Amino acid sequence: MANLFTRLKATVVADFHELLDQKEQKHPMTHLNQYIRNCEEEVKRLKQLIEKQYTIQQEYQKELQLANAMVEKRKRQATLAEEMNEEELVQEATEELQHYQTRANQLSEMADENKNQLSQIETKYVQMKQKLKDLYVKRLELRGRENIARVHKGMNNVLHTELLDKSESKFQDVENYIERLEQQVTTKYRLHTLDARFAELEKKVSTSK
Repeated sequence: MANLFTRLKATVVADFHELLDQKEQKHPMTHLNQYIRNCEEEVKRLKQLIEKQYTIQQEYQKELQLANAMVEKRKRQATLAEEMNEEELVQEATEELQHYQTRANQLSEMADENKNQLSQIETKYVQMKQKLKDLYVKRLELRGRENIARVHKGMNNVLHTELLDKSESKFQDVENYIERLEQQVTTKYRLHTLDARFAELEKKVSTSK
C-alpha cells in the first residue's frame, strides 16, 4: 500500500512539474532567454574558430621564416659553388633556391590573405558581441517592464476588486466585536458599582438597628 501511495505521489508531482514546464514554455521571456543562450553558444563557438585561425596564422609565419631561411642558405651555397667552379652544385643549389623561393612567395601571399581575413572576421566578431550586448540590455528592459506591469496589475486587483470591500467588512466585524466587548465591560462595571452601593446601604441599615 505504501508503495502504491509513493508511486501515486510521484505521478502527481511529475504531472504538476510538467504543467509548470508547459506554462513556462509558453512565456515569451522563456523563448527570448533561449534565443540569447543560442546566440551566446554561437559567439563562443566562433571565438574558438577565430583563435584557431590565429594559430594557423602563426604556422604560416613559422613556415615562411623557414622557407626564407632556406632561400638565403641556398643563395650563399650557390654563390660559394659558383666561386669554386662546382657547376653541378651550382645547378642543384639554384634549383632548390627557386623551389624555396616559390614556397616563400606562396606562404607570404597566404599569410597576407589570412591576415586580411582575420581583420574582417575580428570586426564582425566585435559587431556580433555588441549585438549580443544589445540583446542583454533589451531583455533587461523587458524584464523591468514586465515586473512593473505585474506590480500595477496587483495594485489594480487590490484597488478595483472586491478585496477592499472584503477588507472593509473585516474591519467592520472587528470594530463591532470591540464595541460589544466595551459594552460588556461598561455593563459589568455599572452592575458592580450598583451592587457595591446597595451593599454599603444595607450595611448602614443593619448597623443602625
